Amino acid sequence: MEFPSKLIEEAVNEVSRLPGIGKKTALRLVLHLVKENENRTIALTTALSKLRANIRFCKTCHNISDEDVCSICKSHRRDKGVLCVVEESNDLLAIENTAQFTGVYHVLGGIISPVNGIGPDELKIASLIDRVAQSKGEIREIILALSPTMEGDTTAFYLHKKLRDFPAKITSIARGVPVGGELEYADEVTLGRSITSRTLFS
Repeated sequence: MEFPSKLIEEAVNEVSRLPGIGKKTALRLVLHLVKENENRTIALTTALSKLRANIRFCKTCHNISDEDVCSICKSHRRDKGVLCVVEESNDLLAIENTAQFTGVYHVLGGIISPVNGIGPDELKIASLIDRVAQSKGEIREIILALSPTMEGDTTAFYLHKKLRDFPAKITSIARGVPVGGELEYADEVTLGRSITSRTLFS
């Protein structure tokens, strides 16, 4: 790809490093920023610089936060007895957007993946076990809300093994055919799990 300017090329190369953004999209974004009012571009770069300099991770659940303890962990409205374990902060946000969950979270920071060299020690598993142990029975349920992949299932199995001696009930999120989906397009594993995990019609 030919660029009219070395500065454009450098900016495109950096923007295209972002996930899901190829060179063409990166070029379109960079050219948009060039045409924008200079103050808008400065506001963007300032926001990104502040993000990198000031972002923190909650000491309790490891979610992205502005403070040492995030707003979810600090909230008196959350049920501290129900703990939802997720892979990353974007999974937490997805669950929060449903407005169906009122408990608290624990962000692992990934899932076990031997192929990628990620073992249990690279994740926030030890702090999860400490958290459950220190709750002294306050945590009644641990929900394993992990991706339904081989790595996600491996991580869930490992966590179950580590947590099963605690009094908390260990559950996993339901898996099945999505709302609006058609059976003929569902894969066999999803459809099979939908059948075996069927619920009462109400």
